[in-house]
Amino acid sequence: MPEMDFTDYERRMQGAVDALHKEFQGLRTGRASTNLLDNIHVEVYGSKMPINQVATVSAPEPRLLTVQVWDAGNTKAVEKAISTAGLGLNPQPAGTLIRVPLPGLTEERRVELAKVASKYAEQAKIAVRNIRREGMDTAKKNKLPEDELKKAEDKIQKMTDGWIKKVEEALAHKEQEIKQV
Repeated sequence: MPEMDFTDYERRMQGAVDALHKEFQGLRTGRASTNLLDNIHVEVYGSKMPINQVATVSAPEPRLLTVQVWDAGNTKAVEKAISTAGLGLNPQPAGTLIRVPLPGLTEERRVELAKVASKYAEQAKIAVRNIRREGMDTAKKNKLPEDELKKAEDKIQKMTDGWIKKVEEALAHKEQEIKQV
């Protein structure tokens, strides 16, 4: 009788929650986070490169990001990439240093951000549930004895419930963060 290995399901559910946290880092809450610019790619040297490969991003103040461009010739390209990224940011260059002040959030924008956060959380829950379904199917395919099948299904369900709870906690924390700014 094959023994079920739950570590892969656990690892994949953890991955879904980790992906959710990464998505949340990209949501602008009005508080400076260097992760805000992670998804920006800059057109330099004939190709598109992530901003962190052409500059250092830091958050010296709660409402300000600074981008220190390593090659002065790339400053304009970095500034353009930030302003056209659709984040509503207005970069202000000063030599190779680009200041990126973060505007305050309007109530309308807070509601919009909360909806986006909810959508990300729902996607994470769906991913966790898909992993659960796969685990349940595998348990059935392994033709386990009925009592072992029940134990395996219970274990997978408990694991799923735990990760769904973590998703909901992360969403509640993000929504609170959006309200406070």
